Amino acid sequence: MLIKEGDVYIRTSLISYMNHTKKNIFLTGAPSSGKTTVIKKVIERLPIASNGFYTEEERKGEKRTGFLMKTLDARTGYLAHEDIKSEFAVRRFGVSIENIETIAVPSIAPVDDHVIILDEIGKMECFSPVFKEAAVKALNCANIVIGTIAFGGDEFILEIKKRQDLEIIEVTPENRDSLPDLILEKVSSLL
Repeated sequence: MLIKEGDVYIRTSLISYMNHTKKNIFLTGAPSSGKTTVIKKVIERLPIASNGFYTEEERKGEKRTGFLMKTLDARTGYLAHEDIKSEFAVRRFGVSIENIETIAVPSIAPVDDHVIILDEIGKMECFSPVFKEAAVKALNCANIVIGTIAFGGDEFILEIKKRQDLEIIEVTPENRDSLPDLILEKVSSLL
């Protein structure tokens, strides 16, 4: 990559260039604010290859029954479900540490020239130390990372939010329709 400094162009690696920019773009907001909807719209229109995962609610009628993880290479599994028995739970949903570690974690491993989709760094995912390690590895690599992060959070999530290379945008009813274009512009400026 060529970077102009003054009147001179300097050849630099993407890694050293990215260290000086906010290459990790994350959405936050209240539950059901539209974070994953924005992520899915971005995925559809990304100008370069991507890997990673996003989450979706599973409902029966009006009742939420669980949360699915869907990788960009078409693997699917429950993040949490009301029928999962686990020592880790959020409200009535048992969390599948096995699925987090066998579906989500491999999907966010850095791949050359790919954007990493990481939806989300949240309470359920953070029950897994393996996930936390993989998330930090993704954030530390040269790749652009687009993701979502819990509105509040434990100590780990709060530390992630303090990173200098992380830009956090709150999703609101007023901005959620314009956010895919904004994120895609930011990605284009980083390429």
